[in-house]
Amino acid sequence: MSRPAGWRWSVALSATLAVAGAQAAEPAPPAATPGASATQSTPSVPATRSGLEIYASFREGLADPSCGPDTSQRWQRHFAAAPKRLASTDNDVLPLFGYVVDALREAHLPTEYALIPFVESGYKPGARSSSGPAGLWQFIALTARDHEIAIRPGYDGRLSPVDSTRAAVRYLKTLHGMFAGDWRLAVMAYNAGEYRLLGALRRAGQRPADADPDSLPMPSITKAYVRKLRALSCLLEEAEDR
Repeated sequence: MSRPAGWRWSVALSATLAVAGAQAAEPAPPAATPGASATQSTPSVPATRSGLEIYASFREGLADPSCGPDTSQRWQRHFAAAPKRLASTDNDVLPLFGYVVDALREAHLPTEYALIPFVESGYKPGARSSSGPAGLWQFIALTARDHEIAIRPGYDGRLSPVDSTRAAVRYLKTLHGMFAGDWRLAVMAYNAGEYRLLGALRRAGQRPADADPDSLPMPSITKAYVRKLRALSCLLEEAEDR
């Protein structure tokens, strides 16, 4: 049986998460980003909740829990270190991931969306792009303001895990409903914009309820976005099965 990249550490991921969760209950705040004064303290995982429970909640919330032969081996190799970072006690990825998973579960959204910050920012709240996006979810300023993230002199709410995640969940809930509950279409809209995706559906003569995302006339980078999240999901979802 062929095994995807990273399977050796995935064998021990669950046990590592149990230890990491206990140590991440009261994490130290991440280092501040120069020039930013938004509150960046990491949301805490309750002391009674282990990393293993966070992981179980993620798995239970997946829209597509099974990995098929179409899962991109290229992107599994690319993101092979992501679950290892999740299990590490040397960073704040686990409590951040747990916070995002909880927010999505409360909103009745698929937990595939919890993987977006891995792709966008590597789960770094202070991440900034030279082209303008910032924070876990890499919002541009215009999109941030449209989704009620405060940006003013001395404060950039995009750098707050709480403010940005609340906004991201609201936005994803809108996209999820707009595109008939298909998480793949929703993340394509997140990447390229909902109106661009609606135009692609119209040109292809497809409806959100029965669309084929791979066949839509969308940029290759947007189609790859879905494959990235799928690969990440499979790396985590299959960890206990290896």
